Amino acid sequence: MTTASSARDLPRYAEDLAEELEDLSHPPEGNSRRSDPGRFIDRESSWLDFNARVLELAADPATPLLDRTRFAAIFADNLDEFFMVRVAGLQRRIATGLGVASPAGLSAREQMDLIATRAHELVMQHTELYRQQLLPALREVGIEVVPYADLDDPERKTADALFEDHVFPVLTPLAVDPAHPFPYISGLSLNLAVVLRDRENGREHFARVKVPPLLPRFVTVADKRFVRIEQVIEAHVPELFPGMDVLESSLFRVTRNEDLTVDEDDVDNLLQALERELVRRRFGPAVRLEVEADVGDRVLALLVRELDISESQIYRIDGPLDLAGLWAIADLDLPALKYESYAPVTHPQLRGNGDNKVDVFDTMRRADVLLHHPYDSFATSVQAFVEQAATDPAVLAIKQTLYRTSGDSPLVDALIDAAEAGKQVLVVVEITARFDEQANIKWARALEHAGCHVVYGVVGLKTHCKLALVVRQEPDGSLRRYAHIGTGNYNPKTARLYEDIGLLTVDSAVTADIADLFNHLSGYTKHRDYRTLLVAPESLRSGLTSKINAEAANARAGKPSGITMKLNSVVDEQIVDALYDASDAGVPIDLVVRGMCTLRPGVPGLSETIRVRSILGRFLEHSRIFRFCNGGDEQIWIGSADAMHRNLDRRVEALVEIRDPDVRSSLQRLLALATDAGTAAWSLDGDGNWHRATTNDAGEPLRDYQETLLRAAAARAAEARAE
Repeated sequence: MTTASSARDLPRYAEDLAEELEDLSHPPEGNSRRSDPGRFIDRESSWLDFNARVLELAADPATPLLDRTRFAAIFADNLDEFFMVRVAGLQRRIATGLGVASPAGLSAREQMDLIATRAHELVMQHTELYRQQLLPALREVGIEVVPYADLDDPERKTADALFEDHVFPVLTPLAVDPAHPFPYISGLSLNLAVVLRDRENGREHFARVKVPPLLPRFVTVADKRFVRIEQVIEAHVPELFPGMDVLESSLFRVTRNEDLTVDEDDVDNLLQALERELVRRRFGPAVRLEVEADVGDRVLALLVRELDISESQIYRIDGPLDLAGLWAIADLDLPALKYESYAPVTHPQLRGNGDNKVDVFDTMRRADVLLHHPYDSFATSVQAFVEQAATDPAVLAIKQTLYRTSGDSPLVDALIDAAEAGKQVLVVVEITARFDEQANIKWARALEHAGCHVVYGVVGLKTHCKLALVVRQEPDGSLRRYAHIGTGNYNPKTARLYEDIGLLTVDSAVTADIADLFNHLSGYTKHRDYRTLLVAPESLRSGLTSKINAEAANARAGKPSGITMKLNSVVDEQIVDALYDASDAGVPIDLVVRGMCTLRPGVPGLSETIRVRSILGRFLEHSRIFRFCNGGDEQIWIGSADAMHRNLDRRVEALVEIRDPDVRSSLQRLLALATDAGTAAWSLDGDGNWHRATTNDAGEPLRDYQETLLRAAAARAAEARAE
């Protein structure tokens, strides 16, 4: 779970959330061998259930208090993105008259009604959690969010001074009258709707005051005592309108469609087209209006009319709007109220002697290295691999994909250094990675300026695979390829927050396949045949379904069979139907799914042998691992893809076969821990309901998956220090 020190500027808890939400809600034509839509759980409900599990963590007294507060903020952030992308997409389908039903058999209108009902319930639970549980619990440990009216004199002087010195100068009250049209309301901004009366003529007017977004949401007025910035502004509204009486004021917030549409076939320069589209994004139609519960009827009527909002899109909130602002409280430096701190450890194969850094290339030549972040340090593994490649005179070329990276990325710096040193550097930058477009445009320009070859992948597809390839001249004059392939982004910050798997290898078959894939990304090759990779959109879905079908055939033939998948989402109908067929053949199937799952497990005659679990915690479970029994000759694959349409049809994705027996054994143990009945998790039933289990039948606590792995990493580090 994210433990970052700031709120909106760092990746959300569900790093791939926006990407998951862009997925189409209907299957490719002809992809299903069955006809009953009841075999699928509605994906919108499934996503909302995922966010409900996040809310459960915020409500759990066993979760450290400030991390409960963090989960409450994450819930709010997640829901914002859901409305900006998924609800916006459904609203667009309704407006354009697209009538394709979802795989679960629901029309877009029915899905919108379902979302409205469930989302209103969750928002109410979220607000009640804040008011009835978090605020009292925070108060007990000396942390208080105090209403402006309840501030004592010194505290009020502090708040008032802040208003005079830092808030008032940047406020811009906007009146609404025939000479002043209703102002544009930016998405996710907090605003005060103010009703005024002219003291001279008695006429009433409406005005809007925007809460400055760059100011702290929770203002410190004393040690561990805060007041919300909007309450400070509201208390001083009369100063903004001299000569007017303030009749009422209330907060409101608008969520807009923030989807991006760039037709890559019709533009000469994708970078410039994307920059233009980023400007247009700010003016998308409204998809949600949040107001305070006691908002006046005339103010609400005006907002509804001007924003073109329907009744179901109005969210009356009996508490603060935008509780994502709780990040400021969650980030307080109070370690006793948070998960115990941890430090990623250097992988045992990558430890140096004393002050001597390990030679990553020498280590890779001896054996493959399986990395498990955040338990294994990203800095001393993946980052060290790229940095060593940049400075090694024997390295001739570096090729790497970049989907999302940090604002001060040492990997980008290393690639720039490599190019300036004369090495050939190819960087495939996915500039359309949702909500990271602006940052990726910046990196693309910086890399180009340094002399790197920057390409944007294949037209019409997002490049989501996580690949790095180094070509090095060995002492004997031969060339050898070194590669990293992983499940997570090349981002040092998220590598401390998200659970991911990576492989460092010199396996000639794997590295040759990765070289061919890079050539496909940078050139016009039609390469589709890979020995050790499954690559989307050409072979990933067909490869996975073939392996699932093979398990079914083995089960029918009386051979050993079994499937385990750990991934973020399962919504692709072909994959789900293949799993149903495998279950019908008797294949034992375990799915560990962090987010959406439209498969119904444990249904007689459909999915009796399928179990679905979900693990959430302090880290974001982000790795994708696929295990197939294969008649006893087990196969394991890792990579960047989920079982979703967008991964399998509209992205360049890659799964790599794990060929090293020791690495396979490590992954087998990891999957066994995740699927073990003694590990705490949520389980999904055939009706689409999730059930959380934290204790066994005897009332004893189940093991925490992530804490177990943290303790194992700490034990490895202790052993290393003792050597």
